[in-house]
Amino acid sequence: MYLKDFVEVFEESPPLNLSSACYCHNYPRDDAVLFDIRFAQILARYPLFAREDLGSLADYLRARLAGGGGKLILDRFSSSRIAPSKKLLEHARNMIEGQHVFNLLEEQIAAYNTILDRAKRSAKLPKKSVIIVRGGPGTGKSAIALNVIAELLSKKIEVYHATGSASFTTTLRRVVGQRASPLFKYFNSFSTYGEDQIGVLVCDEAHRIRKTRNSRYTRREARSDVPQVEELLRAAKVTIFFIDDNQVVRPEEIGSSQLIREAARRFTEEVFEFELKAQFRCGGSDGYLNWVDDVLGIRETANRLLTKDEKMEFKIFGSPQELHREIERNNAESANSARMVAGFCWPWSDPNGDGTLVDDVVIGEYRRPWNAKADSGRLAPGIPRSNLWAYDANGVGQIGCIYTIQGFEFDYVGVIFGRDLTWDARSRAWVGDPSQSYDSVVKRDREQFLRNVKNTYRVLLTRGMKGCYVCFLDKATEEYFRSRLEV
Repeated sequence: MYLKDFVEVFEESPPLNLSSACYCHNYPRDDAVLFDIRFAQILARYPLFAREDLGSLADYLRARLAGGGGKLILDRFSSSRIAPSKKLLEHARNMIEGQHVFNLLEEQIAAYNTILDRAKRSAKLPKKSVIIVRGGPGTGKSAIALNVIAELLSKKIEVYHATGSASFTTTLRRVVGQRASPLFKYFNSFSTYGEDQIGVLVCDEAHRIRKTRNSRYTRREARSDVPQVEELLRAAKVTIFFIDDNQVVRPEEIGSSQLIREAARRFTEEVFEFELKAQFRCGGSDGYLNWVDDVLGIRETANRLLTKDEKMEFKIFGSPQELHREIERNNAESANSARMVAGFCWPWSDPNGDGTLVDDVVIGEYRRPWNAKADSGRLAPGIPRSNLWAYDANGVGQIGCIYTIQGFEFDYVGVIFGRDLTWDARSRAWVGDPSQSYDSVVKRDREQFLRNVKNTYRVLLTRGMKGCYVCFLDKATEEYFRSRLEV
């Protein structure tokens, strides 16, 4: 609801007395800038209420709306469409260019201020500083990271952003433009850096840190036994790690708060830790995220049922066709902010000879391709590269997997919940089935398969900011989810 809507009703109403409207909790004029005498006339006409002023706000509204004059406004408010949340990628460019677009919450400000303090004094600090910021999906980790980078760049302080995600880094490079793109690197970009060669290193999605920088593409002579986390710590005077300990989805990704903490202690005693809890994503709903964790058996919470009071819209669809149609409709209405994703339960083929994609995800008459592989060669017109699937409008026609969606957010997400994770009603337990998975790396680690596949679906189910729509291939699993919904 917009301020101008209230003004239409309040315009003819006598203003509240300034002392009762603005100082109802005895805010000292010299301590509260918002209540400075310079703003007395504005505040007299448009009073400001804090969280503690609910009683005063109720009296204020009652005096102006009780006579029925506000019914038109109430009707407009109750039927209005929820305004979209600010999306990280939409504002990355503006932040890097110095425009302030995210308002951080109190708990985020504490982490943000500590980071800035250490970063701005990095050249004079006698020791390294390490800052660990923990938070679940949608708690604003990447928002803080980009705010920090924008602020430090405005102060001419050297800073780099790094992740272990090709999709996330490539997309950020695209949206911030050519001049700023060299600031966005990968975790394995710092192996040749000397001790404290850079001032500040922001490690986003730190749960994706690997044991070492080695991969299948690393030449034998370039291989190293040095832990990747130590390479990151060694390269910078101030290193910041943003992490979700429950987003590890592959055996070789070993990033955890404990790993970073133990490694940091070998370099410095200056280790700061913060935990974020308030939500930007999933309708700002802690309840929804707690419910997802509880349903999947990741951790017990008080949210046994998903209540109708939650702002997050959760729907179960009977077929993937219906689900995909709804996502395409939402994508058209939400400015390219809806995507289909699925568990890794189908093969992932190379493109056809003409650059078109193979319809690998086949469920009855439903046939759709995965997004293009990262190493795909020539692609047909209109098919986005894997790294830009989340950003390119043509991505809505393909199915994203965990490796292309991790780190991103959308207004709406459609999830095909496969048979690699099912609920056994008899034993009342989750069962992971590697035979239903086409993720060769994950299924190889049988010991951690159940944990990794649970974390995978946790990520998929929490990518939406307004709605999560699901189609279950296993009916017992669907019934279990339905039993956890408030009737």
